[in-house]
Amino acid sequence: MNPITTSQTIRFSKATLMLFISIFGLLMLYSNLTDYTTNFEYLGHILSMDTTSDGHKYSYRAITSTMLHHRIYWLIITLEVVFTLFCLLGTYHLYKNINARAETFHEAKKPALIGLLIALFLYYVGFQVIGVEWFNMDKSESWNYKDWARHIVDFIFPLLIFIAMKVER
Repeated sequence: MNPITTSQTIRFSKATLMLFISIFGLLMLYSNLTDYTTNFEYLGHILSMDTTSDGHKYSYRAITSTMLHHRIYWLIITLEVVFTLFCLLGTYHLYKNINARAETFHEAKKPALIGLLIALFLYYVGFQVIGVEWFNMDKSESWNYKDWARHIVDFIFPLLIFIAMKVER
């Protein structure tokens, strides 16, 4: 019986963590497509800035067009589809190459890294930067994705670093 090496454990953990983020992406897609109305309402309040506690000081930034709300929501859903597909593809390539040469395994990380970058763009730039800094999402007590997005970024960013690192042999 061959003992499992640290390198094999690292490879397996990278592939499995990518599986976890892929499952997250699939669940997000399912939620956004099956409960479109609830999630759309959430986004509409954020973009309209109609529940921020700043006395409408920044209301000139608000997007009040329902048509634009739908388009922005479909952009978010599209980015979720793309990041999920890349993460699923990355997961497949990592598991497929789990026993390959170190260089082959390292090259198999490309789709995973692309998927994680897209997810980081969506949840950090989209929600934490634009949502919080431009639309003052954090000033709303009832329509606020700030903590939710931060928790996702807190998983994705270290995962991106861990996947990119070439420590396995």
